Amino acid sequence: MAQAKALTYATHRKFVPLYHFVAAFLLLVNLVYAGWKFVGDLSLERGVYFLTGIAIVLVYFYTRTFPMGVQDRLIRLEEQLRLQRVLPASLHPRIPEFTVDQLIALRFVTDADLPAFAQRVLDENLVDREEIKKRITTWRPDDLRI
Repeated sequence: MAQAKALTYATHRKFVPLYHFVAAFLLLVNLVYAGWKFVGDLSLERGVYFLTGIAIVLVYFYTRTFPMGVQDRLIRLEEQLRLQRVLPASLHPRIPEFTVDQLIALRFVTDADLPAFAQRVLDENLVDREEIKKRITTWRPDDLRI
């Protein structure tokens, strides 16, 4: 089995080239072309073609957005359970203080580093998920992310 590449802030985002680049480019070209043809020939057929192009771009956008929202909810639950398991009892009452963005960022912190890192996030009131991720030194892989 191939060894997974080490996760870092620079490599933690997941891109699917056929989806993020090829499909997005083709859909945008189609939409621009449909709009151009519609402006040149204000007919029902061209209008339907243009509206269909808009609808397809919206479907493309939401097929990524909706699963990401569900994933965020699952991460919140998973990380709350993980915090209950890993944090010392003295920090358990503070678990509800974590925001969704904080929990999403904390999923990349190793279990060994989590107690001190979670305390730091709360004490320093770090709320931006990107800022929290930039401060992680040892990353915990999340190979199941969408």
